Amino acid sequence: MWRSAQVLDVLSLLGIGGFGRVYRGTLLVSKVEVAVKKVAHDSKQGIKEFISEVVSIGRLQHSNLAPLLGYCRRRGELFLVYEYMPNGSVDKYLHRREGKPILNWAQRWHIIKGIASCLVYLHEEWEKVVIHRDIKASNVLLDGDMNGRLGDFGLARLYDHDADPQTTHVVGTIGYLAPELGHTSKATPLTDVFAFGVFILEVTCGQRPVNPNLEDSQVLLVESVLEQWNKGSLLDAVDKQLGGNYNADEACLALKLGLLCSHPFANARPTMRQVMQYLDRDMPLPEMTPTDLSFQMMTIMQNEGFDQFVMTYPSSTASVDSTSVLTVGR
Repeated sequence: MWRSAQVLDVLSLLGIGGFGRVYRGTLLVSKVEVAVKKVAHDSKQGIKEFISEVVSIGRLQHSNLAPLLGYCRRRGELFLVYEYMPNGSVDKYLHRREGKPILNWAQRWHIIKGIASCLVYLHEEWEKVVIHRDIKASNVLLDGDMNGRLGDFGLARLYDHDADPQTTHVVGTIGYLAPELGHTSKATPLTDVFAFGVFILEVTCGQRPVNPNLEDSQVLLVESVLEQWNKGSLLDAVDKQLGGNYNADEACLALKLGLLCSHPFANARPTMRQVMQYLDRDMPLPEMTPTDLSFQMMTIMQNEGFDQFVMTYPSSTASVDSTSVLTVGR
């Protein structure tokens, strides 16, 4: 990658993340379009992210992953070069940023199933267990055929299949963080499942995981969906921008599965393999009622140590200590 980095024509800024800028560019020799992530060289977290991302994603191979093409470190600056995803990230479509069109239901269902398949691979099928730790709509990219590709493995952790995950600093994005992380600080496949559940709800409802209300406090999407279910109108939670043009059975499954995956108690969540079986209709969802899933997520999050973040909900990156990373869902 060192040689390629010297013949890289950077064309435009694609976005700014928590640890650096992402540019669109072209490798001049091959004319391949790429996305170049320049990691802030003056940030210790940036260096850690660079090393983690290279080690984890460099050898992963799945059709729903954003492939890392190469990397280099030059004059104290860190660069990661990815295959360019021409259609941007899912959040821009859900929340109508940059003039993106609405995703139809078939596209949303296809994206949900693709990312689920990718997580089965990461958790169970690769040589090590890979925990992504930052699953969210802005980290799901769309290729030229509108396939969802999970990207940004800067916070990912690997461990052997027969080992227990190690306690780490709490990192991730508010709204997608499993409550138990507040006291265990231990990322597991089930904390990824929680984030994936929130992602399902966001894609299905077209709403952010955390939204302000008229009383200037925060409303969690999971609780809004549960409220609709309690009223006997679960499908009213489906994105209104679809204008009623969706498969009701699939949408109902997506909403119920999203709630099950984002259950506040880890032992109540399915594995990603079970999630895939539910999505493929190889196994029916367990019998559930809104009462079974009724919980005050906000209260649980506060009790688990997230009070200062859930209640004040900052508008920029926040930290619980000098080495933890929490970003706001967007």
